[in-house]
Amino acid sequence: MTTALGIPDYGAFCLSVLIFLALPGPGTLTLLTSTAKGGLRAGAAATLGILVGDQVLLWLAVAGVAAVLAANPAWFHAVQWAGAGYLAWMGLKLLRAREGSAPVIRIEPRRYAWQAFLITLLNPKAIVFYMAFFPLFIDPVHHRGLLTFGVMAATIAAITTVYCLVLCALAQQVGERVKAHRTAMRWLERLAGLFLIGFGIKLSTS
Repeated sequence: MTTALGIPDYGAFCLSVLIFLALPGPGTLTLLTSTAKGGLRAGAAATLGILVGDQVLLWLAVAGVAAVLAANPAWFHAVQWAGAGYLAWMGLKLLRAREGSAPVIRIEPRRYAWQAFLITLLNPKAIVFYMAFFPLFIDPVHHRGLLTFGVMAATIAAITTVYCLVLCALAQQVGERVKAHRTAMRWLERLAGLFLIGFGIKLSTS
């Protein structure tokens, strides 16, 4: 069914979304900070803000990808290659990253959703990521326009919602574990980096 919709490897697509969600970043810190300050309801509000901001960036990227696909299929394949290279580059950065202090996320009470939305929307790397990510999972032959992108966007939204809410529910435990096991977290980042490099190579040769 997903192949007919222009998504040849739906399982790999879902797994990749989970991998990227698990990487530490502004979204994770926003959720942890909001939950620490206002409890699960604040975390749920921050989840909503992240989800809306994510969808705005996602559909901006979709517009760009769709334009390339409609203009010239050969260009689209070039974008696919560039996307694979971008994933490998991200993985290499994770492998070479040095341990340092995490960026500070300032969250004020009572405006958790709005602040999470702005933090997500102002992340300049997100739209670049989506521009590189979407083409890797689209079959130009079976692509069905907005229906294909809609299924992908809905999948990302569903996985993101579940992941964020589970993270909020475990925020206190997660925070304690991150502080107590920084070495383990560093090795997890390296593992994710290896995954991204391997994934980029696989997609560029498939």
